[in-house]
Amino acid sequence: MAANGNPTVRRRRLGAELRRLRLAGGLTSRQVAEHLLISQPKISHLENGRRAIKPRDVRDLCGLYGVTDQQVVDSLMRMATETDRQGWWAACGEVPYSAYIGLETEACSIRSYEPLVIPGLLQTPAYARAVIEETIPLATTEQIATRLTVRLRRQHRAHHPARPLRLWVVLDESALRRVVGGPEIMREQLEHLNHLGGQPHITVQVLPHEVGAHPGVSGQFSILDFADAPAAGTVYLERFTSDIYLEKRSDVQHYSVMYDHLQARALNPDTSRRFISRAGTQRLAAASLPGLP
Repeated sequence: MAANGNPTVRRRRLGAELRRLRLAGGLTSRQVAEHLLISQPKISHLENGRRAIKPRDVRDLCGLYGVTDQQVVDSLMRMATETDRQGWWAACGEVPYSAYIGLETEACSIRSYEPLVIPGLLQTPAYARAVIEETIPLATTEQIATRLTVRLRRQHRAHHPARPLRLWVVLDESALRRVVGGPEIMREQLEHLNHLGGQPHITVQVLPHEVGAHPGVSGQFSILDFADAPAAGTVYLERFTSDIYLEKRSDVQHYSVMYDHLQARALNPDTSRRFISRAGTQRLAAASLPGLP
């Protein structure tokens, strides 16, 4: 488990993958340290992402672990080369959830459950600004502008022409009913949500209130998967002052099972689009009546 401010995303991911390969090879960190004539703490630091590793050291470790797939070796060596490269968001100054943006940028797919608001990658500019303004009461005008800029830039990843992000979202009905920014902004947001849900790489399902209690009642979570390390997924839990990242395979598997249950209990994508359309129509009708919010 790690929080914002920990080592770079690539370094952590590389370390987690090297640890997985070591365990698969049946070796202890002490055995590896003795073989390479280095200290055991150095191996631990490499696997925890606290220390950089050179590409040639990655190659040597892969040889020791019995990795014969050259594509895997090349991918890990390339990751080692890029561990100190800054992401685009560094130019925006201090961003509280920069570690997550790094993961999101490199992920090939994200499965997300959102109980309260529309996910950032699917928000309109007006809705995004309203969410930021209304959920961070102490934020300055400059901080709001920075967060909005970063959020809208993040959306480019979802529609990358060469490698569009495979995004699957399960939305609780509350996220559709909660009026953020006013009726018109909300109507526009629901129309935008339905438009994006029709894209081939984006799936949106609605979890109606009538399903009752379900595995997502504990709150928001996202599961991120990576093409260059398919066994090293990450679970992201968003919190107000600090975020949580779960990288143990057992944790990722646990949340994957939870997500499977949420998908099974949610409306299918076609029915969800009709549900969202009705919610937007109802919101527009309610807004046109005098005295109603």
